Amino acid sequence: MKITVMDTPQTMLEILARPLPERADALRGLIAPMYEHVPLPGDPVDLHHQGGGFRIDADDQRYLPALTRLVSEDVVGQITAALERASEALCGWKQPDEVKVLFVLGNPDDEHLMKVAGGYYGMGGAPGWLYLIGWPSDEVVGRIAYCAVHELHHQIRYQNVPWTPMVGEHVVSEGLAEAFVRELAGPAAMGPWSTMVTGDSLEDAYAKTVAAFEITGYDKTTAYVLGDTTARKFGAEPVGIPDMAGYAVGLRIVDAHLKATGLSVAQSTALTGPEILARATS
Repeated sequence: MKITVMDTPQTMLEILARPLPERADALRGLIAPMYEHVPLPGDPVDLHHQGGGFRIDADDQRYLPALTRLVSEDVVGQITAALERASEALCGWKQPDEVKVLFVLGNPDDEHLMKVAGGYYGMGGAPGWLYLIGWPSDEVVGRIAYCAVHELHHQIRYQNVPWTPMVGEHVVSEGLAEAFVRELAGPAAMGPWSTMVTGDSLEDAYAKTVAAFEITGYDKTTAYVLGDTTARKFGAEPVGIPDMAGYAVGLRIVDAHLKATGLSVAQSTALTGPEILARATS
């Protein structure tokens, strides 16, 4: 698999050096190739802003130091090295011929990005593309590479397992991806999402999710994986699930499966969600 991590921190520095009226077209040129593979309506720049991306319609003195930090800490190199390790660890499975990685700076004033998502997130739904967004705080900057690993696991998994927009499949895929990050680089590399919900809230979310395991539909999976706040943001029906609870529920199912079977996460990559749940609860 060819891994191409675009040097977007440097490119974004160049975009911000342009006059304000020129920045939208420059950003559009950077991100539009990925959006050609994503069935989302609207202008890429508008989608960028809606998703918590840095503003290109206003100056912000925080952006330059943030991008300079990403360059100085070689986040592009960190992502490349982490993905190469991940690809090797999953070499027993069919992989995409090429994966391109697009990282964009987040907007530190975007409440959904900073508070609901924990400062960063990724998407791996566009074939051959990994999309990452984040604000490089001390808690985030060293984990961006492993967010890319999480998304790469999705891409490789769905080279080997048919994607079904089913609640159980989506929840288990998130649990597998986070467990794979842990297997590759330890618990400190994991995202914050799988520990955001605990105690009685987790027990309630787990029960609701298992009961809804076979419900299908993209609008349904979002609510169970990302929770009520994100469901409302993207026009889905809330189902009484706390923010990001699907990650903790998925990890709980995956960990029970790993304990029951003795398999590694890498070995479990091509098992379906129902197969993993059955082994976790047998």
